[in-house]
Amino acid sequence: MAYRIGVDVGGTFTDILLMNEETGETFRAKTSSTPQDQSIGVLRGIERACKEAGIKLSEIGEVLHGTTVATNAILEGKGARVGLVTTSGFRQVLQIARSFVPGGLAGWIIWPKPEPLAALEDTVEVIERMGADGSVVTALDEADVRKQLEKLKKQGVEALSISLINSYTNAKHELRIAEIAKEIMPGMAISLSSSVLPELREYERTITTVANAYVQPQVAKYVANLENQLDKSDVQGELFILRSDGGLVSASTAADNPVALLLSGPAGGVAGAVWVAEQTGYPDFLTIDMGGTSTDVALVQALTARVGRETTVGDLKVRATSIDVRTVGAGGGSIAHVPQLTQALRVGPQSAGAVPGPAAYGAGGQEPTVTDANVVLGYLPTELAGGEIKLDRAAARTAVSRIAEGTGLPSVEAAAAGIIDIVNENMLGALRLVSVQQGFDPRDFALVAFGGAGPLHANALGVLTGAWPVIIPPSPGVLCAYGDATTNLRNESVRTLIRQFSELSDDSLRDMLLELAASARIPITAGGFSEAEQTIVYSADLRYHGQGFEIPVVIDINTFDGKGGGLTALRKAFDVEHERLFSFLLETEHELVTVRATVSGPRPQIAAAAIAEGSTDPSDALRDTGEVWVSGGAVQAKIYDRTKLKTNNIVEGPAVITEMDSTTLVLPGHAATVHRSGSLLIQPVGSSKNVKG
Repeated sequence: MAYRIGVDVGGTFTDILLMNEETGETFRAKTSSTPQDQSIGVLRGIERACKEAGIKLSEIGEVLHGTTVATNAILEGKGARVGLVTTSGFRQVLQIARSFVPGGLAGWIIWPKPEPLAALEDTVEVIERMGADGSVVTALDEADVRKQLEKLKKQGVEALSISLINSYTNAKHELRIAEIAKEIMPGMAISLSSSVLPELREYERTITTVANAYVQPQVAKYVANLENQLDKSDVQGELFILRSDGGLVSASTAADNPVALLLSGPAGGVAGAVWVAEQTGYPDFLTIDMGGTSTDVALVQALTARVGRETTVGDLKVRATSIDVRTVGAGGGSIAHVPQLTQALRVGPQSAGAVPGPAAYGAGGQEPTVTDANVVLGYLPTELAGGEIKLDRAAARTAVSRIAEGTGLPSVEAAAAGIIDIVNENMLGALRLVSVQQGFDPRDFALVAFGGAGPLHANALGVLTGAWPVIIPPSPGVLCAYGDATTNLRNESVRTLIRQFSELSDDSLRDMLLELAASARIPITAGGFSEAEQTIVYSADLRYHGQGFEIPVVIDINTFDGKGGGLTALRKAFDVEHERLFSFLLETEHELVTVRATVSGPRPQIAAAAIAEGSTDPSDALRDTGEVWVSGGAVQAKIYDRTKLKTNNIVEGPAVITEMDSTTLVLPGHAATVHRSGSLLIQPVGSSKNVKG
């Protein structure tokens, strides 16, 4: 079967992208999300996309899904009641946590400490102790275990997490407790720290395991419902879920380890951006995904997103591999306001959301938002989503006029321009976090902008960052679903060592890496891919002996060739990364903390779509002209229909390019060249940075 379905569920809309693998042809569907049961909205969207393509649901080969079920459970506090089993003496591990308080001066006064996901009354201690070397210091008291589990059962816990001290070195006691728990609590969802996160640091390991248990029942229920809905509808293709690191896992694996799904949604956008950038020939780029409430940004080098070892959702930070995505409260629905104390214009993080939404939506919203400012400035047409949404320009002006009055700005347009400038600066700050703060110059990268609101602000962000060209993908509003449909299976095996380099040899480390790779291969091979089709990336968390933090470094397995150069090469790679991040090196001995092997299946062989050839003249796509406000004054801008643009067309600014799910603004002094893949490549006129055809 030649069809793949990419599914991205958001808070307001569910995006579906149906792709013909042989031709690259795509069909889109956008339907309202169904928070009470997201599988209903997913199936509705799939049916709509198949109808548009003229195919039966039985012709779908795979369903590839980015989900926010786990994320929403954390943000809304609607996860399961979790029971936690710890080693005797460690009952308050979650309450002690880490002594880090976010915020600036006096943050310790105003910061409300979040409640742990497992309450103290639902935390029990058991008699046992494992040594740091994996030896049994105190044998497991099974009678005590049964007593403590019976206590948790009576208290009505809905999921169980087991995190014992040093269990990452020896999982024997955790496994036995799980066996007993299955007898006492049949059907209970159980999370083991030795399985979820077999790494040192008891707090990080425990909070990650508890978070896994917290969302596990909800995710498992959702996955089961979706699979049931797909089966009933004669969808014979297998269901895969996108992880936070941008790789796919089977539905059953996702249900067992849902903590790996917390950034599933943003990861889909980055995966889609990789696909688009590859088609246009720009392997190094920044991404900006601007929606209604927030904006997600990331950095990609050599078509590979930078990956972090921590995932943050709301107040929760867990130790789970994820794409290094930073989020800022800047979206189309972000509300502009003028505090009485300072009378200085602020934008966000509060949002008008989908209901009532911006004032321009005519649904009762009265607060001035970023969308309203774009309407006032003429950047947004009066119809969106193919005419499904009508915008009320008068209502937008009325809302933004309150900002003009509060700040004393001379006109509504000046106030709207101020709102846009501030939200752009907010997004610039997020982009600097993933670039400048990490030692990268944004001028060395392109900028891929997507999401419903991203293309409106992309040109301005290119000016602020110096990142050219600015790439606007086809169908930018559904790029996350596109990413879901174009990524691959992935699995990871991890082991914590804590060994100084003098205690290691090339041969011993190579043997360990190969052992981890063999373990990580198992689910990928089970997915039908031979070893020849699989790709392995080895990495290690390294530090100088005595440091309290580690830096992830990629291991070149080819340097471990029996000639003694493996550890030397690894030491040099760490020094390069340390100097890039901190601008200094130490003479202290290097120490290896954790090693991992990540195995990926092949990326789907999907033919890239190509649009018809044309000349540089885009006049066939010209739809109208309109007035836009730029650089403090009104100018006439041409308005184009993106669906009618052809390869090689050059749209010079000021111009507005419209399509079903997004609108692109091209500023004066800039031009958008239409790439054969359908992407728009925006550059300053006369730029020396070549646009690749």
